[in-house]
Amino acid sequence: MLDAPAALPAGDINPLQLVLHASLPVQLVMAILLVVSVMSWAIIFRKRAQLAAAEREAADFEERFWSGAQLGDLHARAGKNDGIDGMEAIFDAGMREYHRVTQMRGADSRLQLEGAQRAMRAATARELDNLEHNLEFLANTGSISPYIGLFGTVWGIMISFQGLASLKQATIATVAPGISEALIATAMGLFAAIPAVWAYNRLATRVDRLASRYDAFSEEFSSILQRWSPLPDAR
Repeated sequence: MLDAPAALPAGDINPLQLVLHASLPVQLVMAILLVVSVMSWAIIFRKRAQLAAAEREAADFEERFWSGAQLGDLHARAGKNDGIDGMEAIFDAGMREYHRVTQMRGADSRLQLEGAQRAMRAATARELDNLEHNLEFLANTGSISPYIGLFGTVWGIMISFQGLASLKQATIATVAPGISEALIATAMGLFAAIPAVWAYNRLATRVDRLASRYDAFSEEFSSILQRWSPLPDAR
């Protein structure tokens, strides 16, 4: 006859003991959730640092750009730096394409401006793609982790009731330990999901703000290029 697991004293909940006493499938589910949670926190800290650096870069470049510096000097400085990113990379892409189209025969100022705008849109898309990388993992963690934990809980409860089938008499004290061990999987699912959801919303909002900042800079820089090389009068 299967011996029922000993119940823990009232108010004395030891999560480690619950994990160690859980069935193998439930332990596997909790191990998956633990790995997912660790990966989520690693992404959260890395993305926070990356976005903070991007925001500092944008503020620094905007300060230099609007300080009255010559566009040629800013472009030359950008060309000397390897691995530029953020707003400076968008500016550099626009200036490079503007000068490239200028050297083409028969190219007018309209083609120069359109070429610079296309280059800046492409550079902006690359920068945002880099900033958004791995954010989908946080979204997936927040959406799926509770269900993974619930699966572990359901499986653990099924095993607990199967074990009780051989007992002649089952009481709450007999059932409670097995159910408690199974419910820890749901708790771990929530432990993995809640920070991931909060971080995703927070980081995605910061990415959206940077996207608006990049778009605004591109529009302002396009206006400067248009004044620098006016479009021909419509006939």
